[in-house]
Amino acid sequence: MRVNKKYSCLPAEEKGIHIINIRAIEDIGYDQHESTLLNSLSKNPDADCKYGLYFRDGKRKVDYILVYHYKKSSAGKTLARRAQQNDASVRSTKQDQPLPGKGVQLEMGDSELHMDYHEDDKRFRREEYEGNLVEAGLELERDEDTKIHGIGFVKIHAPWNVLCREAEFLKLKMPTKKMYQINQTHGFLKKINSVIQKITEPIQPKVAEHKPQTVKRLSYPFSREKQHLFDLSDKDSFFDSKTRSTIVYEILKRTTCTKAKYSMGITSLLANGVYSAAYPLHDGDYEGENVEPNDRKLLCEEWASYGVFYKYQPIDLVSMEMCDQRNNITMCPLCDKTCSYWKMSSACATARASHLFDNPATVFFSVFMALWAATFMEHWKRKQMRLNYRWDLTGFEEEEDHPRAEYEAKVLEKSLRKEHKHKETDKEKLTWKDRFPAYLTNFVGIIFMVGLTFAIVFGVIIYRISTAAALAISSTPSGRSSVRVTVTATAVIINLVVIIILDEVYGCIARWLTQIEVPKTDKNFEERLIFKAFLLKFVNAYTPIFYVAFFKGRFVGRPGDYVYIFHSFRMEECAPGGCLMELCIQLSIIMLGKQLIQNNLFEIGIPKMKKFIRYLKLKRRRSPDHEEHMKKKQRYEVDYNLEPFAGLTPEYMEMIIQFGFVTLFVASFPLAPLFALLNNIIEIRLDAKKFVTELRRPVAVRAKDIGIWYNILRGIGKLAVIINAFVISFTSDFIPRLVYLYMYSENGTMHGFVNHTLSSFNVSDFQAGTAPNDPLDLGYEVQICRYKDYREPPWSENKYDISKDFWAVLAARLAFVIVFQNLVMFMSEFVDWIIPDIPKDISQQIHKEKVLMVEVFMREEQGKLQMLGTWKDKDKRKGENCNNHSPRLSRSHSGSLSSCHSYPLDV
Repeated sequence: MRVNKKYSCLPAEEKGIHIINIRAIEDIGYDQHESTLLNSLSKNPDADCKYGLYFRDGKRKVDYILVYHYKKSSAGKTLARRAQQNDASVRSTKQDQPLPGKGVQLEMGDSELHMDYHEDDKRFRREEYEGNLVEAGLELERDEDTKIHGIGFVKIHAPWNVLCREAEFLKLKMPTKKMYQINQTHGFLKKINSVIQKITEPIQPKVAEHKPQTVKRLSYPFSREKQHLFDLSDKDSFFDSKTRSTIVYEILKRTTCTKAKYSMGITSLLANGVYSAAYPLHDGDYEGENVEPNDRKLLCEEWASYGVFYKYQPIDLVSMEMCDQRNNITMCPLCDKTCSYWKMSSACATARASHLFDNPATVFFSVFMALWAATFMEHWKRKQMRLNYRWDLTGFEEEEDHPRAEYEAKVLEKSLRKEHKHKETDKEKLTWKDRFPAYLTNFVGIIFMVGLTFAIVFGVIIYRISTAAALAISSTPSGRSSVRVTVTATAVIINLVVIIILDEVYGCIARWLTQIEVPKTDKNFEERLIFKAFLLKFVNAYTPIFYVAFFKGRFVGRPGDYVYIFHSFRMEECAPGGCLMELCIQLSIIMLGKQLIQNNLFEIGIPKMKKFIRYLKLKRRRSPDHEEHMKKKQRYEVDYNLEPFAGLTPEYMEMIIQFGFVTLFVASFPLAPLFALLNNIIEIRLDAKKFVTELRRPVAVRAKDIGIWYNILRGIGKLAVIINAFVISFTSDFIPRLVYLYMYSENGTMHGFVNHTLSSFNVSDFQAGTAPNDPLDLGYEVQICRYKDYREPPWSENKYDISKDFWAVLAARLAFVIVFQNLVMFMSEFVDWIIPDIPKDISQQIHKEKVLMVEVFMREEQGKLQMLGTWKDKDKRKGENCNNHSPRLSRSHSGSLSSCHSYPLDV
């Protein structure tokens, strides 16, 4: 029976499963199938369809799910009206059918009518869109009889002919029948690899991908005309679940809805509320009794478990002068009036702690980390090529993506404006003039956000100065001695809280700024979003650190001539041992705080909180029927309760910011790599747990690399060399020590270095109202106090002017920056040059695959030629046999001569 409608629904009286069986379109090399109405009503349908993983017939696998909200009150009317239009064509049915609700205007209020109108409009859009999916060859099955009240599901299945067609269009590499041996190492290298495999065997996950492989199937872009070359022994598993969902997602993106001309694919329908969600299904349950083995359960055991944290992932000297009590160096007050003179020996503990990081070994460690960053980038490129080879992505080139729905809407709006002005135009597109207001808004917005970050850091500086002055009034000696530590710790915590809050705010602002630019494709949108988000979050995370590293203590002035903020607050100074220890504290608290709170607690807490809220909302909608409540949920109902997948940008951003902490300021915080390693061990399992148990299954998208993120990583690696050079040169005392040792030391030792870095000040030169209120706090009258700077003494003719020692140290610092930067850059480029981007064995395997593929095609052509030659020989023999017959035989069998006549054969 031929059915004109693409799909049909059951009458309104049967509130059951509405099944849509699809008529596949006629394709190249395939026959056209006719659609029929199926109604699968088995005794245990949930078990037959494996609880939502298959259609109701238990044979067709669910590749994708569309979710929508519906109102049952008007649904029955719509279905009844559609059941009366059996003879109209599909396109005319969708366009000419009266909107539901128009015939019952007298029975409902204006507000309810307005709401029903929008609901019916969404329903008509869904019907048209699903009809277009049917024309594309997909098979659909509707399910509104679920435990979630008011939620309907459309199950999508891609039949074999559609999978073949799309695989050919997408140029997916699929395994052929040809198998070949992978090149193996020999001799000494083989023994080393064998030992390494035995050592690392306990830390390898128990999955097939990590087992040593000696043979591999030759892969080639799928072609329907050459299906005989591919391994089709098991058609059900030839296209795995991720490939099937990818193919369906591509069809969903390019299928249009003419109800709104600018709607392009599923993205705009989701944005307009026509559908509430779209996602592929997980492979099954990951916990519980009698759970069948599946990839999700395997990932939960071998990836998302803290018990396997140790396994690989299944991916495819201080000068004693400062602490010597006998030197009795008296230092100038740290603040005006309330602060008194103090002994340098009181800062001994800070100086000793600072020496852990401020020593000659720091220079070599910085060089090592710079080379490590370069080696890491090269290793990633090689790893990337191995993954490309393993996943059959070699030679893959990204094609231009479909225009975004927002871009199409803007172009349509521009076209309508020009048509209104009676202007004939070609195909419209958005130019820089159209985007100029958005560009201006982006520029002003980013400048404002950066200025806001600077303002907040400035506010924290004011807090530090005022709090230090307030705590210095304390009468207890212990209170005065802990002023610096208290102020530093509380200020860093404030910075941490502000950074975490602004990170979330800046992420939303970056998305809004990108949306108003209206990029043409999703790739352009993602790249612009990443650039803006990284710029804002980089400034937000590192501005307080840059202040302590390069600005604190640089512009304080000197005793008697200090620099004041608002004529009230004196600029803060570094500790006698320098700002390196404070920088270390700042880095450790911000880095560990971001990793613990933002990266870990938020990733666990926020999805669980959203899941709990969604559970409470769905609980209110559930039917009070106890028997219905106890029924096991379908797979798509369970997955609908999970958090939608929001992309990998947040995960990449975490790693990029962490990479900055590890490389940019490693000279001041050498423990950063260790803390990053410990965090990543936990982060891997947290993310695995989130992806396997808390999020809907993401769609697999092919990509040849990590895109703009690689350029950002390289940029951070280059910037790290420069920043570490300046940290060693200007923040630490490494260069002043070298200058003193080789230019000013009398006996070739560091004895006298601290005294050399301190200048003298006559207390009689204090400005009025700035001298200490208690000048006898130390028990004696102070006439000369010391402060950290290179200036002339008060008994000099040019007292308090910058001394020549300052210029000698400055010249040495700048020279060190130039030498260090160029040396490390040269070494990094050498590492980049000496390590090939493509591993030798991978390049050999790729070349081998090309040669084997040529051989396969040559044999196929030779077979065709041999077959053609055989047919020609047979035809020739038949002709000769006919010509050799005798005339008598020919006359008696005149009819046989015509039968022996040969015809040309086209092959």
